[in-house]
Amino acid sequence: MPWRVGGDRVGEGATFYADECFVNLAAGLFLALVAAGALNIGFFVQHGAANTMVSLSLRRPLQSVRLLVTNRQWMIGYTTGWIGWGLYIAALALAPLSLVQAVAAGGVGVLAIVVHRFGTPLLARERWGATIAVGGLVLLGLSLAVHVAPSAPAHTATLLIVIGVGCGLAGLLAVAAAAAIRPAASLGTAAGILFGVGDLATKGAVDGNGLIFVPILAACAALAFVALQLAFQRGRVLETAGLSVLVNNLIPIVGGLALFHEALPEGWAGVARVASFVAVVCGAVLLAHPPPGPIEPEESRPPPGILDGSVSS
Repeated sequence: MPWRVGGDRVGEGATFYADECFVNLAAGLFLALVAAGALNIGFFVQHGAANTMVSLSLRRPLQSVRLLVTNRQWMIGYTTGWIGWGLYIAALALAPLSLVQAVAAGGVGVLAIVVHRFGTPLLARERWGATIAVGGLVLLGLSLAVHVAPSAPAHTATLLIVIGVGCGLAGLLAVAAAAAIRPAASLGTAAGILFGVGDLATKGAVDGNGLIFVPILAACAALAFVALQLAFQRGRVLETAGLSVLVNNLIPIVGGLALFHEALPEGWAGVARVASFVAVVCGAVLLAHPPPGPIEPEESRPPPGILDGSVSS
């Protein structure tokens, strides 16, 4: 039996190790799938609550926070998101970063289903996006039939540089690009970048790169939270949360391969895994692309400013 520990043959011990790695991988990807569902449902609930509030303001942070935490619907969505994030960290401890993010990217399909069921009707493009994202998850599952050696930790200095560059780019998008480009998409992208580099910091922390990554991921998560809440008041849920999820998942998928030295399997399994990465990203792009025509502001409040978000009277 491959699970027997007391065997005296080297091959038997190697088989046990391979089976144990596969069980950890399967458990990690299952946790990632549940986490993706919780995170995206949380985003949907938060968007619905934030979109009915008066404009949030960076100039009045305490008032804005009070508006959020005293709203029962928003707190339910926020708590659901935290549960998903906890499951995501557990998944990272068991499975490679790029695979966990590929599963998480399929969570955009969950978001599309929830929007279709409880929000606005889905466009044809959005239905195609959900189908392609789920197809990517199927290809990812097929690629797991081939064993791949565990990945090595990333170089701490390189990881810190990449995180710093990502935070700088997110700042440019949030402050400068939002004034010239569609604000909802710019802020959603900035949030996705911050969440993405925060995920790199999370993987670095659980992989033993040092406790320095714990405050880094906390800071990235806090800044991403601010950008996403501002985005929620400026666009549709798939344009804001969907685009954030797209960028958030793309960064760790590439980072897992480039920074954490995660190897691809050989042969058909490698082709299926690359195709799964491409499918989940393409599906997310279709879901997150804004609809044609301007977005009508809520009748209950005037459209907010770019970043000052002055409160309506």
